[in-house]
Amino acid sequence: MRWPDAPWSARCFANTFAHRVLHKALFALAMALCLVATFAGGHEGGPSLAASTAHEWPREWDGAPLRPLALSAVEARFARQFPGDIARMTDERHLYVLRHVVRPTRMLHPAADCYRALGWRIERTRLERDEQARLWRCFHARRDTSGALRVCERIEDAAGQAFTDTSAWYWAGVGGRSTGPWQAVTVVTPL
Repeated sequence: MRWPDAPWSARCFANTFAHRVLHKALFALAMALCLVATFAGGHEGGPSLAASTAHEWPREWDGAPLRPLALSAVEARFARQFPGDIARMTDERHLYVLRHVVRPTRMLHPAADCYRALGWRIERTRLERDEQARLWRCFHARRDTSGALRVCERIEDAAGQAFTDTSAWYWAGVGGRSTGPWQAVTVVTPL
């Protein structure tokens, strides 16, 4: 086919080396623009104005006064990218990891995944109700050198709806069946 006689679409999309390079370069530019827009807009993985505002944490949990604890270096690095705020607290019996979440995110994942990644064995996963009739997902985490922990977690939305499964929470938030901000609580108790 000769170029002058070929229709415009055939000339533009002909399978030549130059066209393949040009199309790949345009695709790479579009991907780069999407990445810039994601971080500039404060979407998943990037900081946002809402995520950078300080959240007021509870001063007590179930009647016990809470004392703030510093985040570890790893937790602080994670918190800089998290769409919300993260705090660690203790009532001298339990460790509380509190997360104030401003939008649905895959960065909020099950505590069991974190413990497994750190080398803990996860046992006895089950749903439990506490003294206030709140439903929690609980498990035991064991590691030979560190003993055992009881870990319970739940997520509550702005309307009081609770979730014990982070995937169910995520899809409810994305689908508009749950509105934020959300509070995710993980309670760790040494056994």
